Amino acid sequence: MRQMKDSGIEWIGEIPEEWQLDKGKSIFCQRNERGNNIELQILSPSQKLGVVPQSLLEERTGHIAVKVKEETDLRAFKTIHKGDFCISLRSFQGGFEYSAYEGVVSPAYQVFYPIKSISDRFYSYIFKIQPFIDKMNSFTMTLRDGKNISFSDFGNSYIPYPPLTVQYKIADFLDDKCAKIDSLIDHEEATIEELKAYKQSVITEAVTKGLDKSVSMQDSGVEWIGKIPESWSISKIKMLADETQENAFIDGDWIESPYIEDTGIRYLTTGNIGDGVFKRQGNGFISNETFTKLQCKYAYPQDLIFSRLNEEYGRSCILPNDYDKYVIAVDNVILRTNEDKKYICYVTQCSNYHKAVFFYARGTAMKRISRTNLGNVAIPLPSIAEQQQIADYLDKKCADIDSLISIKQQKIEELKEYKKSFIYEYVTGKKEVA
Repeated sequence: MRQMKDSGIEWIGEIPEEWQLDKGKSIFCQRNERGNNIELQILSPSQKLGVVPQSLLEERTGHIAVKVKEETDLRAFKTIHKGDFCISLRSFQGGFEYSAYEGVVSPAYQVFYPIKSISDRFYSYIFKIQPFIDKMNSFTMTLRDGKNISFSDFGNSYIPYPPLTVQYKIADFLDDKCAKIDSLIDHEEATIEELKAYKQSVITEAVTKGLDKSVSMQDSGVEWIGKIPESWSISKIKMLADETQENAFIDGDWIESPYIEDTGIRYLTTGNIGDGVFKRQGNGFISNETFTKLQCKYAYPQDLIFSRLNEEYGRSCILPNDYDKYVIAVDNVILRTNEDKKYICYVTQCSNYHKAVFFYARGTAMKRISRTNLGNVAIPLPSIAEQQQIADYLDKKCADIDSLISIKQQKIEELKEYKKSFIYEYVTGKKEVA
């Protein structure tokens, strides 16, 4: 068994006797080259892909990178070469990023390069382990309002420097092992997407075609719905409102941030309205005095709430019994109805419904659908008894599917944690590559 020694560095712990500890500035040097308008492409750091061209980032992740105008003077940008690493000035949540490309990055990043012989893959692993990230993030917490991380913070921090042959050996091992784990994760994620698609098809089939496959069908006249059973009707959302109830179909209230407090009447935003589920997040309240002053409207447990803002537009959920009353933000709509609310919630989870609602969304920086347009969206409507049957059927069916998804998600988390732990064990020398 090889001999170990105490590194004296908390996040590293013990390391092999033959390993060195060097300060970051003994292994790397800060790069201060500036860009130009002609030769270098603009690169974007990404936690999953490293430092890559913006086009590749968009292609691989779907993330739309911040566009730089053609006339922008790139001389303020920082040059980054293949083999360099990139540091965010403000946060190391994803670690340092490695560049396999030549280009420039935003001035919001610092660039550094090796001045000793290293395996860049070995240090790519070092710079992604959570104990290292936590150590680097600690430098942003020294002031009340935070501070930028300087290269000297990293440069004066000790990091492992094993023999070069060991670096390559560990990197090769981790590349192979991580690829296998990532393949397992990809498989589980693909299965989750298949289960979600299956759940979507089950919901859509039930709320538009019903449970009895032997009934005669008719054309609904609504593109997103298609054919429906002959006994069903089509109704606009606003027509579901029970006009005998107060505020049967009405927007929430405009509450400005100075009115938000820590106690009082629970205040809900669009972020609380999930796609068929209530999201317990945020902790805003308004006082009874504010409620009276602003002439707010109560929402109650078991009220059906639609969200007009952010995708999925027109999503809905039923308010839980957490409080005896609520106040909701203006971009939400209260619908009080005698129809089965769970059935309506399932209707609003259909992807084709979301597409129909999105057609009416307006806005540039932030799209939303007006209450009027939301109210004019048509949905299929069976009898109350059949609505309840469909809702009960979907409750059980969706719970079974969600349970399978949850098992898969747990497996993914376990694989990710396993991957993190063994990377740490090998890059700090606690485990030796055979």
